[in-house]
Amino acid sequence: MNNIIVFGASGQLGQCIKNVASLQGTTNIIFPLETEANILNVEGLDKLFEQYKPSYAINCAAYTAVDKAEDDIELAEKINNIGAVNLATQCKKHGTVLIHISTDFVFKGDIAHPLTETDEAKPISVYGQTKLNGELGVASILNDHFIIRTGWLYSEYASNFVKTMLKLGNERDELKIIADQVGTPTYAIDLATFIFTVINSQNKAFGTYHYSNEGVTSWFDFARAIFDISETKVKAIPIRTDEYPTKATRPAYSVMDKSKAKQTFNIEIPYWRDSLISCIHKLRQ
Repeated sequence: MNNIIVFGASGQLGQCIKNVASLQGTTNIIFPLETEANILNVEGLDKLFEQYKPSYAINCAAYTAVDKAEDDIELAEKINNIGAVNLATQCKKHGTVLIHISTDFVFKGDIAHPLTETDEAKPISVYGQTKLNGELGVASILNDHFIIRTGWLYSEYASNFVKTMLKLGNERDELKIIADQVGTPTYAIDLATFIFTVINSQNKAFGTYHYSNEGVTSWFDFARAIFDISETKVKAIPIRTDEYPTKATRPAYSVMDKSKAKQTFNIEIPYWRDSLISCIHKLRQ
C-alpha cells in the first residue's frame, strides 16, 4: 500500500490517528505541518500530492468552533467547504481516495430515531451547513471518497468535553449540565481505528458512513459517567437547553445508525461507556 497523508494532523482526531498508526506499526503515513498542508492553499496542496503521491488522504481539518461560526461564516465556509473541495480536486487529479470527516450537525435533530445516511440533512447552524456544503462539494467532484459522519468526539488529546468535565469537576462543587440533548459520545481513538479499517480493507464501497460508539446518552448522563468513573466528587445538576442559551442551535437528537459501516466493513463498535473507561484510565496514567 502506498502513502497515506493526514490533513489537520495537529487536531484531536489527527493526534489519535498518529497514536493508532504507531500502535499498528503503520509507517507509510505522513502528518505534514499545517503551514505546508493548508487546505486553502491549492499550490501547496499540489506540491504535497506530487511529493508523496498518496493512495489515501484523510481530511481532519475543519472549523469546529460551533458558536463562533455563527459570526465567522466566511472562514467556516472556506475551511469546511472550499478546503474540502480543494482536497477532493487534488485527490481526483492524483488518483487518491479521500476520507473526509463530517458531523452529526448536518441533521436538524428533531426526529427521535437513529439517523441513517439517507435521512434528510437539514442543518440548523452555520457549522452544520458549512460541513454539509463540504460533503456535497466532495461528492460532486470525486467518486472515490468516504465521508464519515461522527459526533461528540473526545480523547486524551486536545480540548474536549471529557477533559473539561474532569477539570471543572475538580474545581467546583456543582455543575449544571444540559440533559435534553441526546447523542452518542465517540472516543476518537475508536474512530481512528475505524479509519484504518476502511483503508486496510481496500473496499471500494465509496460513499457516506456514520460512525460513533454504540449506545445513547445525554450530555448530563455523559458527565455523570465521567464523574463516576473518575471518582470525581461534584454534584451534577440537569438543566434544559433553554436554560443555557448558546449562539448556535444544537440538534436535540443526533444518535446515528451505524448499520451500514458495520455491515460493509464487518466491524464491532465499542459501547460508549466502555471506551470512556479506557480513555479516563489513560488520562490518569
